[in-house]
Amino acid sequence: MVRLRPAIYVGTIRHRRFQPKHHEFTYPIFMVCLDVDRIPEMLSISPFTSYNRWNWASFFDEDHFGNTALTFRERLALDAQTHLTCLPEGRVFLLTHLRYLGYNFNPVSFFFCENSAAKTEAIVAEVNNTFGETHNYWLSRCEDTGNSLRYQFQKQFHVSPFMEMNQQYDWTFALSGDSLIIQTNSFENSKHIFDATLKLEPREWSRKNLHAVLRSYPWMTLKVITAIHRQAVRLWWKQVPVVRHPGGGRFARANVQHFAASWSAGVAKESQRFVGLAANTGEGGCATEAPSYPVEPQ
Repeated sequence: MVRLRPAIYVGTIRHRRFQPKHHEFTYPIFMVCLDVDRIPEMLSISPFTSYNRWNWASFFDEDHFGNTALTFRERLALDAQTHLTCLPEGRVFLLTHLRYLGYNFNPVSFFFCENSAAKTEAIVAEVNNTFGETHNYWLSRCEDTGNSLRYQFQKQFHVSPFMEMNQQYDWTFALSGDSLIIQTNSFENSKHIFDATLKLEPREWSRKNLHAVLRSYPWMTLKVITAIHRQAVRLWWKQVPVVRHPGGGRFARANVQHFAASWSAGVAKESQRFVGLAANTGEGGCATEAPSYPVEPQ
């Protein structure tokens, strides 16, 4: 059974592009898994962590989708209605990045929604691009093999400036021992063009463990956005075709427009689009391709 728990998840993210040019990278990464009903309590664990207040590591409600005056459970319930589904009645765990030293960018965050029997019934992938836009995928119909959940669906959101919109996703969430593995695959005209693998090991949510990862990765989110642009430059250098953004106003705006992650979607010239490189260089996380998840590759 695929089930998360509040913890610090440490591991790697790997992206592989197969078409039209081969491109691959792997980065170390850590994320946190929070019980959405206990976020203020969990962030009180250390003098270096805060809730809705600047600190070395902070959680801000505005860094995620929806009306910030509502609780996450209320936001999810409303969003479920727009996707013609319902929020399960059990606990909700959020796998995400915090805001580090005032900066945040999450290529993708995952809400694992359990039913009253403590079984993951739905997963919400909150995907962000570097145009300052956001989109939620509600994943509920899947192949459940016990230790893995598999979802196949149409791409609906522009992430990478090097990936077309007409693609199909094939995502798998699996447990191998204590390891969480999120595998995302992208197909175009039935061809496998990209995959991303997020492999994470849980560590107990404790002050000691949190301080250890902060020492190892003091500014995780800056590393993410820097790596996204670095990999985009490498793809451009390999002459991978640049894909035009479908157009400003087509997708929802993120609540916060973070530096280097809110380029204009209306830029027309290809050279300007390159400077903006407003997308995760590889769609992902597992699910989106940024050095932090598997959504779409660079």
